[in-house]
Amino acid sequence: MSNDLVQALNDIEKERGIPKRALIEAIKSALSTAYKKNFGIAQNVSVEFNEINGEVKVFSQKKISDEVKDPRLEMSLEEAQELYPDCKVEDLVYVEATPSDFGRIAAQTAKQVVIQKLREAERSLIYEEFLEREGEIITGTIQRLESKTVYISLGRTEGIMMASDQIFGERYEVGQRIKAYIYEVKNTSKGPNIFVSRSHPYFLRRLFEMEVPEIYDGVVEIKSIAREAGARSKIAVYSLDDKIDSVGACVGPRGLRVQNIVSELGGEKIDIIKYDKDPERYISNALSPSRVVAVNINETDKIARVIVPDYQLSLAIGKEGQNARLAAKLTGWKVDIRSESQMSDYYNEIDAEMDDEVLEQDWAEENTGETKIDEQDS
Repeated sequence: MSNDLVQALNDIEKERGIPKRALIEAIKSALSTAYKKNFGIAQNVSVEFNEINGEVKVFSQKKISDEVKDPRLEMSLEEAQELYPDCKVEDLVYVEATPSDFGRIAAQTAKQVVIQKLREAERSLIYEEFLEREGEIITGTIQRLESKTVYISLGRTEGIMMASDQIFGERYEVGQRIKAYIYEVKNTSKGPNIFVSRSHPYFLRRLFEMEVPEIYDGVVEIKSIAREAGARSKIAVYSLDDKIDSVGACVGPRGLRVQNIVSELGGEKIDIIKYDKDPERYISNALSPSRVVAVNINETDKIARVIVPDYQLSLAIGKEGQNARLAAKLTGWKVDIRSESQMSDYYNEIDAEMDDEVLEQDWAEENTGETKIDEQDS
């Protein structure tokens, strides 16, 4: 050890922000372990580090005894009094026990400790950096593919995209540039884990914020998003300025803005819905592109019964119920879709049931009247 190490510790403190005192304590702890490993694990030792010249000394704790059985742990009273005149039997004293070749071990250990501390500091900086970026979109290069997991190079670290975070049907290749949404950052013993997604609903939100200035400026708000990644999404938008059309702003001139987003998502269909405070109009808008005849809502159970033209029923429901499912997720209402003819049959059945009830009631009243007359005659 030398002044070079002391200078290196000072430089690390200035450049990397790692306290010199923390480095020295770590070096001392590592040297104590190294000494026990190489020169006897039974000894209780203390390592002293000179912060001025980098000199290292090892002191071993020994017990003063009348009869020395283990020189590593005990020493005679006569020997002890040469160092500590006032000591007595049973006292514990520290005696220098620095081996002749301990300088080499100390230098190697110090180097390993410094490297380890630098790695820990680097990991901490990376963790803090990406923790602040949680909720943002990043751009990286696919580094490798393992099973169904994609690892994306982000410079000093990598992002992890699990199978559930990938867009269904999308293909990934090593070296491909890709955008993804950071949804979680975890700190582990092996360094930070940055989890990214392309299927997350907020990935779509951030893409619209990047592409539509009115959303970025806060003039147009995204009220809700319902997404089935790779297939179709619905996004409800609302304008705080009556002069600005929220849907038109998102679509852009000649549909350029939304097309850029669709292209990024590999052709995923996007329905841009105008948000409305009136739930009936909002649900009607959410079922776009189908036309809605009427919406009857049940506030208590949060159920909306929607009536559509017969020829629009399949469009309103969508392939495998997708359009109705996304509309329900977007609005937060349970959506029951019926065609006009279905509702007509439904009301006819109700009318018929009501007519039967009236007839039964009339018959009951007539029979009750006859019974009373018979009783009076008798």
